[in-house]
Amino acid sequence: MAEAVGKRDRQADSSRSLLLGELIGHDVHVTDRVSALISAFGILASTGLLADAVRDYRSGASALWIVAGAVIFLSALYTLVRDVRRLRTGQAT
Repeated sequence: MAEAVGKRDRQADSSRSLLLGELIGHDVHVTDRVSALISAFGILASTGLLADAVRDYRSGASALWIVAGAVIFLSALYTLVRDVRRLRTGQAT
């Protein structure tokens, strides 16, 4: 009788750990998707900043604004590409 109870407890523990492992695995995919979504919004924001920098440059502002806008845009683009690749391959960080 005691062996049957011990076996049942071990099976329950292993099924709980399996469920927890699946839950953690799904959470990683959700966070990767959220990260890619945030990166997409970063592209939108950096495009707006770059457009404003070009507009200001045409109005007589320093060319450094265009350089700064381009650097911000390229870093946002790199982040989006990295997040999309992570989603496609299914890698966790």
